[in-house]
Amino acid sequence: MKEPLLDLLRGHEGLADLDPASRRLALRAVVRERAAEEDPGDTLERISDWIDGFGPLSAAMSDPDVTDILVNGSEEVWLERAGSLQRSSLAMSPPELSHLIERMLAACGARADVLVPIADGRLPDGSRIHVVVPPISGRSPVVSIRKFPQRAYTLDDLVGFGSLRPDHAVFLQAAVAERKTMAISGGTGSGKTTLANALLACVPAHERVIVIEETPELRPVCEHHVSLFTRPPNIEGRGHIDQTALVRAALRMRPDRIVIGEVRGPEALDALHAMATGHEGSLVTVHARSASDALERLLDLALMAPGAPGEQALRRKVERSLDIVVHVERRAGLRRIVQIMDV
Repeated sequence: MKEPLLDLLRGHEGLADLDPASRRLALRAVVRERAAEEDPGDTLERISDWIDGFGPLSAAMSDPDVTDILVNGSEEVWLERAGSLQRSSLAMSPPELSHLIERMLAACGARADVLVPIADGRLPDGSRIHVVVPPISGRSPVVSIRKFPQRAYTLDDLVGFGSLRPDHAVFLQAAVAERKTMAISGGTGSGKTTLANALLACVPAHERVIVIEETPELRPVCEHHVSLFTRPPNIEGRGHIDQTALVRAALRMRPDRIVIGEVRGPEALDALHAMATGHEGSLVTVHARSASDALERLLDLALMAPGAPGEQALRRKVERSLDIVVHVERRAGLRRIVQIMDV
C-alpha cells in the first residue's frame, strides 16, 4: 500500500476490531477527511482491497474469466483467461507482496517462512493457493492461485463449452447410474476436478458418498455426501493424517461410493481394495498422460504401499476394480475429454 494511504490509517487502530462491512463504512468517513487530490471512491477501494481483499490482485480474483493467477515476484504477475496465459501489468513492492502472502495464508490457517518455505491452503472464496518463499524460490516469493467456478458445472454445461461430446455425456451419465467405477486421468489443469464434480451431480440422492481430498477442491452437489481432508504434521512432526488413513476411515462410515480427489501415493492400494469389494460407482482422479498410462500409474502407486502383493496380483486387482478410465487434456486452451476406455 502506498505511503499516503498508510497515513490515512494512522491513529485509527480501532478499524482492526470491526467486521469488514463496518470497517468499510468507517474507512469512508476517514477518506472523506482527505484532501481532494485523489478520488475518494478510488482511495476507498484501494484501502479496502488491501485490508479485506487481495490488494492489487483483487480485480483478477473477482474476474470470472481468470482461472489462474501466477505471481513470480512482486513485479511479474501472469493471468490465465480462457486457457491463454498472459503477463499482466499488475505489480507491487516486495514488502506489499510479503504482507499479502502473510494475510492470504493466515486466512486459510497456513504460513510460509524460512523454516516452512512451502505452503498450501484454500482461500475463503474456495480458491487454492500455493506459496513458495526464499530461499527455496530464490530471491522472491512465488504464488500460484487456482480459482474455481462459483458453481459446479454439469455435464450439459461441459457439452455447451465444447469440453464434452453429447454422446459422451449420455454415456457417462448412464455409467454413474449403473455404478460403474471410474478413474479420471489427465495433467495439471486439464479439468479432472471439473469433470468429477459434474459426475457427482449424477449420483442418486439415496446414495452416501465419502469424498477424500488433500486440498478441498471438489464441490459435491449430490444430496448425501461427507468430505474428509488430510492434515499435515504440526511443527513438532505430529498429527499427520494421510489419504491412506482417510480411505480406511471411510470404509467404516457406511459409504455407497468413495471418491478420492487425487490418488498420488500408497493410498491407491486401499482405494483399489474398496472399489473391488462392494463400493461400485466409486471415483478417483490421477495424473497421467493417457487412459492406459493411468492404469500403470495406479499400479505403481499401489506397489508403494507396505505389504503390497506382487505386480501381477496388483495388475489383476486394478483391472477388476475399475470399469472405465476417462482421460482429459487441455488443448489450445480448451479442456476436453479425449478418451474413454473400458477396462
